[in-house]
Amino acid sequence: MTYTLHAAHLYGDLMNTYGDIGNILAMGYYAKAVNATIDVDLVSLDDPFDPDKYDFVLFGGGQDYEQSIVSKDLQTKKAPLTRYIEDGGPFLAICGGFQMLGHYYIGANGEKIAGIGALDHYTLSQDNNRFIGNITIKNAETGQTYYGFENHNGMTFLGDGERPLGDVLQGHGNNGKDGSEGVIYKNTFGSYFHGPILARNEALAKRILKIALNRKYPDADFSALDQLTEDLTKNVDVKA
Repeated sequence: MTYTLHAAHLYGDLMNTYGDIGNILAMGYYAKAVNATIDVDLVSLDDPFDPDKYDFVLFGGGQDYEQSIVSKDLQTKKAPLTRYIEDGGPFLAICGGFQMLGHYYIGANGEKIAGIGALDHYTLSQDNNRFIGNITIKNAETGQTYYGFENHNGMTFLGDGERPLGDVLQGHGNNGKDGSEGVIYKNTFGSYFHGPILARNEALAKRILKIALNRKYPDADFSALDQLTEDLTKNVDVKA
C-alpha cells in the first residue's frame, strides 16, 4: 500500500532564507521506507489555509522585511492555523516562523510585530548582538541529541504549556539565559536551527514523520522507519 501525506509550506516563497524546504525533502526521503510520499502545497499571501487538508505544516525563517509582510497576512490565517495546532497537527516552525506562532516579536528596529498567539511565547531583540554558531541540544523526553547552527537576533521566552525542544549543551538557544532551545507544544515543534534541522537530525525527522503518518493512518504499521538506520548502515561499505 502507498501512503500520501499532504504538506503545506507556509510562505515558502518568502520564508525560505535558509533552505527550510529541505526539512520536507528530508521527511520525504525517510517516507520512502514505508512506501509514503509527501505532496507539497505552497500556501502564501492571500491563500487560504485549510486545517482539514494538511498532514504536516512547515513554516520557515526569513529576513525582517519579508517577516513584516508575512505577519500581516498571517492574521487572516490565525483561526485555522490555531485549530490545526490544537487538533494535534504536526507542525515544524523555524526561526521567524517559530517567532510568529507566538504573541509577538520585536524587530531589529524596535518595532513590535504581531504573531498569532497560537503558542504562548514572545520574542525580544538584542542590541547590537546575534546568537551565531554551532549548537547542540538534548531532548529531555527521548534523550536524543540534536545538532545544528543558529543565527538569530531574537530572544524567545516560552510560556504556559510549552516545553523546550532541547536543553542547550553548546550554543545559546532561545535566549541565552535559561538554557532552552526551541519549543514543543502538542505536535508543534519550533527551533532556531538552520541547515535545515531535519536533514541533520534523522531521529527528529522520523519522529515528526511518524506522528503525521500515524495520525492519518492509525491502523497502519510504520515500524519499518525504526529499522531504517540499521538497514542503511548494513548496506554501507566502509573501507579504511
